[in-house]
Amino acid sequence: MELSLETLKKIDEVIPKYPEKRSAALMVIHFVQDELGSISDETCSWIAEKLDLEPINIKELITFYPMLRETPWGKKHIRVCRTLPCALRGSYKTCKVLEEKLGVMEGHVREDGEFSIEFMECLADCGEGPVVMVDEQTFENIEGKKAEEFAELILEEKLDSSKSFTSYEDALVSNNSKSKKSQNK
Repeated sequence: MELSLETLKKIDEVIPKYPEKRSAALMVIHFVQDELGSISDETCSWIAEKLDLEPINIKELITFYPMLRETPWGKKHIRVCRTLPCALRGSYKTCKVLEEKLGVMEGHVREDGEFSIEFMECLADCGEGPVVMVDEQTFENIEGKKAEEFAELILEEKLDSSKSFTSYEDALVSNNSKSKKSQNK
């Protein structure tokens, strides 16, 4: 396992900020996963040694928290909310459409490593479901025909430039820019 100097520096800086080394475990795991994409058994052992723990202590965290993983997700990771408000608005069908169009089953990575789909609990946008995240971008009201169009744009790598779908995050940035322009007038 090899980590960049930047990640090693972050790890060395964060550990002393905690009253006990073991308390830094989640932060260290996140730094390592951000760089490597997942936490292997070898990586568990390295983190455990760094924090004066046993590898099982790190493994317990990785297998408990759904945002931590032992194998990498696809290059493009899609999360679909399954919590009740999104489910009532069609998230189960949305997930099926994405599975069919992208050629990957929920909970898996497509054979070529391009896509993975995860059906997960609350994506914190209950009033605008079904909510779908593509990597770290949140999209609202993805259902029916829109779900099919959405999947096609993902396949064609045109989602980012689409006029039909704007992520929640991009809309915030855009609205903030408009607010600042109107304040400057």
